[in-house]
Amino acid sequence: MGRLDGKIAVITGANSGIGLASARRFAEGGARVFMTGRRQEELDRAVADVGHGARGIRGDIADMGDLDRLFETVRADAGRIDVLFANAGGGEFAALPDATEAHFDRTFAVNVKGTFFTVQKALPLLADGASVILTGSTAATTGIPAFSVYGATKAAIRSFARGWIVDLAPRGIRVNVLVPGATSTPGWHALAPGEEANKAFAAASEAASPLGRMGRPEEIANAALFLASDESSFVTGSELFADGGAAQI
Repeated sequence: MGRLDGKIAVITGANSGIGLASARRFAEGGARVFMTGRRQEELDRAVADVGHGARGIRGDIADMGDLDRLFETVRADAGRIDVLFANAGGGEFAALPDATEAHFDRTFAVNVKGTFFTVQKALPLLADGASVILTGSTAATTGIPAFSVYGATKAAIRSFARGWIVDLAPRGIRVNVLVPGATSTPGWHALAPGEEANKAFAAASEAASPLGRMGRPEEIANAALFLASDESSFVTGSELFADGGAAQI
């Protein structure tokens, strides 16, 4: 018997990295998985990789029309959601003197606005007792040079969870924040393009971790699986750090 047998799960940003690894884990655990991503070809490959009847719906969480189409598809195909992993997000480095309005708006549009409306628009489909997982970041608790806008968006995610556990308590819906540390994903490596810059970035991240290494997407997915499953039935409003201890020192 799988840990998510019979459950309906929606994962945003599931075409690569932590989202894709989580889709695999959820599907292997018995869930029927709906996956979103902005790039159709990459999403198609991810859905084929996951198998187990997973379905991909292309969309951008910052686009309200795309979110409506996502949940209309889930409603028609499955009728409810037991697990919502609002994982989609992104960022880029920009020091305070160099950050532009476009950089600010782009980061907040996806990470804050997109996450907020992902959860809001899912509410009619969320089953009582459902699990909502939000993706946080150690950047919300640890100062990282030239990453303040991204860190602020993830601090907002943490604040959302505190408010939503009260709003959704009458329905028994749990909301938790999964906080990855430096994890070897395409998105993480894209932060420092170029071989030498990437090596230096990885070395600095490894040095900052008590475990002396970066995380693997599968390790973060294992933490997501716990939050998605009934094993975490008395866990809500929490931050689960899967960061190799980097934010704790």
